[in-house]
Amino acid sequence: MSQQGYVAAPPYSQAQPGMGGYQGGFGAGPAQPLYGHYGGPPQAFNAPPTGMMKSPVSSAAGMPPPPVSSQYNPNAQQNGAHPQRYPAPPAASAAYGQPLQTPYNSMASPAPPPTQQLSNQMSAMNLGNYAPGPMQSPPPPISSVAQQPFQTSPPPAMGQPQMPPGPQSPHMSPPQSPQANMPMAGPPMAGPPMAGPPMAGQSMAGPPMAGQSMAGPPMVGQSMAGPPMAGQSMAGPPMAGPPMAGMGRPFAGPPPPGPGGFQQPGPTGAGGPPGYPQQAGQFGGQMAGPQLGMPGAFPGAAAGLAGPPQKKLDPDSIPSTTQVIEDDQARRGGQVFSTNMRGQAPPLVTTDFTVEDQGNASPRFMRCTTYALPCTADLAKQCQVPLATIIKPFASLPKDETPLYVVNHGETGPIRCNRCKAYMCPYMQFIEGGRRFQCGFCSCVNEVPVFYFQHLDHMGRRVDFYERPELSRGSYEFAATMDYCKNNKPPNPPAYIFMIDVSYSNIKSGLVKLICDELKTLLEDLPREDGVESSAIKVGFVTYNKVLHFYNVKSALAQPQMMVVSDTAEMFVPLLDGFLVNYQESRAVIYNLLDQIPDMFADTNESETVFAPVIQAGVEAFKAAECSGKLFIFHSSMPTAEAPGKLKNRDDKKLVNTDKEKTLFQPQKGVYEQLSKDCVAQGCCVDLFLFPSQYVDLATMADVPSHTGGSVYKYNNFQVEIDGEHFLRDLRKDVEKSIGFDAIMRVRTSTGFRATDFFGAIHMNNTTDIEMAAVDCDKAVTVELKHDDTLSEETGALMQCALLYTTIGGQRRLRIHNLSLNCSSQLSELYKSCETDSLINFFTKSAYRAILNQPLKNVREILVNQTAHMLACYRKNCASPSAASQLILPDAMKVFPVYMNSLMKTAPLVGSTELSTDDRAHQRLSVMGMGVEDTQLLFYPRLIPLHNLDVGSEALPTPLRCSEERLIDSGIFLLENGQSMFLWLGQASAPDLIQNLFNLPSLAHLQGHMCTLPELDNPLSKRIRSIISGLLEKRPNSMKLQIVRQKDKPEIVFRQFLVEDKGLHGGASYMDFLCYVHREIRQLLT
Repeated sequence: MSQQGYVAAPPYSQAQPGMGGYQGGFGAGPAQPLYGHYGGPPQAFNAPPTGMMKSPVSSAAGMPPPPVSSQYNPNAQQNGAHPQRYPAPPAASAAYGQPLQTPYNSMASPAPPPTQQLSNQMSAMNLGNYAPGPMQSPPPPISSVAQQPFQTSPPPAMGQPQMPPGPQSPHMSPPQSPQANMPMAGPPMAGPPMAGPPMAGQSMAGPPMAGQSMAGPPMVGQSMAGPPMAGQSMAGPPMAGPPMAGMGRPFAGPPPPGPGGFQQPGPTGAGGPPGYPQQAGQFGGQMAGPQLGMPGAFPGAAAGLAGPPQKKLDPDSIPSTTQVIEDDQARRGGQVFSTNMRGQAPPLVTTDFTVEDQGNASPRFMRCTTYALPCTADLAKQCQVPLATIIKPFASLPKDETPLYVVNHGETGPIRCNRCKAYMCPYMQFIEGGRRFQCGFCSCVNEVPVFYFQHLDHMGRRVDFYERPELSRGSYEFAATMDYCKNNKPPNPPAYIFMIDVSYSNIKSGLVKLICDELKTLLEDLPREDGVESSAIKVGFVTYNKVLHFYNVKSALAQPQMMVVSDTAEMFVPLLDGFLVNYQESRAVIYNLLDQIPDMFADTNESETVFAPVIQAGVEAFKAAECSGKLFIFHSSMPTAEAPGKLKNRDDKKLVNTDKEKTLFQPQKGVYEQLSKDCVAQGCCVDLFLFPSQYVDLATMADVPSHTGGSVYKYNNFQVEIDGEHFLRDLRKDVEKSIGFDAIMRVRTSTGFRATDFFGAIHMNNTTDIEMAAVDCDKAVTVELKHDDTLSEETGALMQCALLYTTIGGQRRLRIHNLSLNCSSQLSELYKSCETDSLINFFTKSAYRAILNQPLKNVREILVNQTAHMLACYRKNCASPSAASQLILPDAMKVFPVYMNSLMKTAPLVGSTELSTDDRAHQRLSVMGMGVEDTQLLFYPRLIPLHNLDVGSEALPTPLRCSEERLIDSGIFLLENGQSMFLWLGQASAPDLIQNLFNLPSLAHLQGHMCTLPELDNPLSKRIRSIISGLLEKRPNSMKLQIVRQKDKPEIVFRQFLVEDKGLHGGASYMDFLCYVHREIRQLLT
């Protein structure tokens, strides 16, 4: 049975001659792993084995492509340099070779026979209706195919027709196998394809196909050679319609006669061809010629060509993220996901569902890039789908799910396998009447301790199976014994130290007063153990500029006492007793202090600050108190005072788009590196709240937080009245969230594979132990898995994540999460159980780490190559045969290209001098600790229409696709991505809407920088404010609401979140990227 997938089919393709085996060599796979290993020696990517990959996506950044020949295969010459490779007069190659097309066309493989190569490339991307191809499965009833452009046949156990019916085709093509068809353009097919004379609508004779712009004259009788190409271009796949118009253009053939040529830009608003060209060269240099898929590309461009105007490519016909999310919600929303089966893919992160733990960890704690691992390393290398799990050990559970049980075995501690040290879990098999157990991870047979013995029932299961969480559940905790504690003595409860920069700018902006006022109430809400009256966490206070001030707030004192340490080179804590106190006991003294701090420094004119000594002071305080904890540092400027960790401005826009750009992301070595190690050793987590007005070298300042499980919050040009509430929401969330301290995590796996690489806000002392000074409910660690042997389909693959940590009450605990996956020797199984959202999380983190030691261009290239590789491997091994011009995507990955393109347009990966270096570094670091739901939202924001809101309904309106085409002048839209939030007001918004929301007669009266909606007593205002506060509540970070009017200047910032459109600072639209990837896939397959 062939596997279902998405198909973009051409109007007239046939089964082609050379297709069955894809003319050679794709399956072999490059010898070196092409993925994950950004850090590896760069040559891994420089010389792809011939026949494997085409030239690099040359500049996935805005640079001209490198001289292709030097870096890649020597015979990959620039197009036009070797006319004799194509059967065409040299004149032609000159005509086509001018616009810098190298990146697209150079083939880094020995050229196939000229004619064949020509036709292969001509059929670049035929996005038409349906491709008849040799069928393998029984034909479905006719009606079900043609009508639905995207009908994915239901995969086993999931799936319904996915998309709304699209353009219908007047004549039925032969019935399709269960691949869904994805028409992406092209006139409806007129009649069954045949290889004879051109048919109506056939690419030669009539309307210039989108691909036609390439080959010059309307191809009646085909200028190239031989018989008219009725879809059958000479030697290879049929000449199928729009090859990415303008992308794959190495064609020879006489230059187009006069105006029919494609050197004419299609009339677009942007002035210039609307596709890739204006992308600051994201994928290669400028190219002339109308581009496919952008509004305006074909309709207008056709004027320059012969024939009637071409139908524009319909954006609705390409896979839609919002549709996928909606379908999953409809299918699995509101249901119970029971974890009693191995390797079952959970609902999407965007779906609301309830988890019932029956032996595997909830997807809230662990998600995987695929739930069916390939059995061998060779299969893994062939498909290039990264194998990884994203672990969020402290994820918050909804109120209707049972919290984790705590198992206490007293003095003996948790039961473990003697050989591999895995903890007792559902994968241990009891044998010999219950006297021994066989470890599921390493197969070692262990004695069952006497106290733990229990008889087995007739199924071989222990009689107390359901009473013991460690036997029946996927996630649970063990109380740890002294052996698991530092120096074999129980830990003290953790402490929080608030460290406030009282330099001139923070006093003047009102920030210091704001913080002091907030802390009075906030400290009432310190996190506490369930069922306990008050929090066990102790608190301390430090203020600083170029010296540090410590405060004694012992409850016995009438007034707080201040002690100053001016020797910042040898940092010490001047007082032990009275620095870290219980808030409830010392409340009066602390209130007193918080009232005094803003006045004490009111007249300061000290503008220099220190930074490293502040962190050092925190570590020393925790050492002296023998506890772990967290530092909350509120800081505004680059530390320039003479002291350890002094920084200088090294921001240099000239490095952008050079090989040295990576240094902008690298922290300065030395003091901060050592500080990170000291912090982790002491269990000291650092959270940094930055209020910069200029460059502060965030890459270095955030180095300690990003290795200690901390967070960095950044408020540029902070103004209390505009940003105050936004900052306070962040601070409250940060202080109140559930958290564990002094943590160490290890991921154990069954034999055959292991955890090899780790990404997150973590520190690694060795290759297996993940150390985190603290881990909170929003932090996730992404773990890459690799084969070291063959896996068996019968036993599957098992993982156990064990986290040892100190609770907020000062207890040492072990938190265990277990997950079992399937193994398969069929690639189709792997693709069926992939999870796009997890894949993107992994790709993002590995790319963001890679930019520390490789040029951005290489990293972007690897991302595109691997995307094409994964999809080409699916096409070759899992999809039923069909025309090369069809784009076929696995059902579980059909929106992967949207997310990948969105990732390539993020600030860290776009080489643009307009972006601030600190902002790029900040996004790079904050993503490293994100879980799957956070990266999903970041790369595909939610765009919610509010103008036709049903005020009575509790449900959120259905989000729309993130594209400018979805906005309407009379509409009001809310956009959020977990970091930013916008309320967009169309210029023709109804006056009554504006009146109800803002109490203003019209949009014109709206003031520039509103950041909240006024509280008005009408149903619309209440409903919209409750939607906004609901979203703010749900997300890990606060978001500042930015209200933008259509056509106002700030709207530009809003537009960069419309990820299906072209990027503001370079980057392709989704449509163009899809076309580009399709070309890459076809080059891999030919």
